Amino acid sequence: MSRLLIRGMVLPMTGPEDFYADGEIAIDGGRILSVGPRGSIPEGFVPERVLDYPNDVVMPGLINTHTHAAMTLLRSYADDLPLMPWLEDKVWPFEAKLTDEDIYWGTALALAEMIRSGTTTMLDMYASMDQVAEAVLSAGTRAVLSRGMIGYAPNGKQALQENIELWKTYHQAGDGRVRVMFGPHAPYTCPAEFLQEVKLEADKLGAGIHIHVAETLDEIKIIQERYGCTPVQWLNDIGLFGGHVVAAHAVHLTEEDREILAKQHVCVAHNPESNMKLNSGTAPIPELIARGVAVGLGTDGASSNNNLDLFGEMRTAAFQQKLRVNSSALPAYEVLKLATVGGAQVLGWEDLGMLAPGFKADLITINFDQPHFYPRFSIPAHLVYAAHAGDVRTVMVDGKLLMEERRLLTLDEKKVCAEAEMRAKRISSELG
Repeated sequence: MSRLLIRGMVLPMTGPEDFYADGEIAIDGGRILSVGPRGSIPEGFVPERVLDYPNDVVMPGLINTHTHAAMTLLRSYADDLPLMPWLEDKVWPFEAKLTDEDIYWGTALALAEMIRSGTTTMLDMYASMDQVAEAVLSAGTRAVLSRGMIGYAPNGKQALQENIELWKTYHQAGDGRVRVMFGPHAPYTCPAEFLQEVKLEADKLGAGIHIHVAETLDEIKIIQERYGCTPVQWLNDIGLFGGHVVAAHAVHLTEEDREILAKQHVCVAHNPESNMKLNSGTAPIPELIARGVAVGLGTDGASSNNNLDLFGEMRTAAFQQKLRVNSSALPAYEVLKLATVGGAQVLGWEDLGMLAPGFKADLITINFDQPHFYPRFSIPAHLVYAAHAGDVRTVMVDGKLLMEERRLLTLDEKKVCAEAEMRAKRISSELG
């Protein structure tokens, strides 16, 4: 179906004052043709279908800027631990037993959860990324994929080659829904020579880099002892910055670090719930935004969150900064921007994140005809402080419906859940 007309309460995210209480969006060929009040569609536009949601807010699909999608298989498997024991004693032994098929079904589970909670695009880092790409192509969502690489590991070089092959095979696949970046894990798991080689290969292909940075105080201590500086300063010194780089977390930053991130146009993926659960700390998001740093929201993996619900992440992000700074910090509309416009900026995807003519028809509708959305003083405040994943009614990517009336259209939800349960329990049993 090529031509659609969607009516509802339209929040296009094109500016704080832009809202159409009785609005409509014309879609043609997977792109937005027009956005405005009812009756504003272009003359001669004849829709093949009209979706009328008078009590729904229609807004851009949410963008998750940092995930490890297949870690849904570890959901609630390893909880209540700090980062390093969590990784070394629980996560890495479990991940060592994952097969390619396990990763496919773990990713499918994540995508089902994301679609049901209004996320249309993710930036993912993991292994067996060809399987992740195939799951994305089947689900109909949008994704930027990066092969996770630990430079000190015996398979570091092999992982880098796999990332190169991932680019050659899947970059711009699915009519452009899939893009590829490079995914070195972190400064403390990759030596300088390895990161410089990653940068060289990424630059050859015109690819960006997705890396964990300054996530914990342990990381700060390790890098300080090794190199006598902070992770941000070290990455800058070895030349990793200067292109499209997404720094996941960026929790522990000095003033010099913040200046470097801004000057080098490094983007930040903010993961407040994961950072809280692992006791990693609270990232200085208002200060980064004030410096002009592009910031998006991420959930991290479902093992450290334990869900992929960006509505919950928005609420947490807002409350966290209000507790840290003051009650006026990170107001509702700014938080919505992190999950939409900011996410698109972090991913370098110029025609995502807003409902505007020429942009991709990636949108969601939220059912506002529910008690927790009355009285309607502020739509942005309701979306950030009152909404939750179950309020999402409709999800669309490239003008194609992925969920309608809470029913998934591209994934067999029962099969996905059954496969994920079986595979996760198999690994758990093997580990005793």
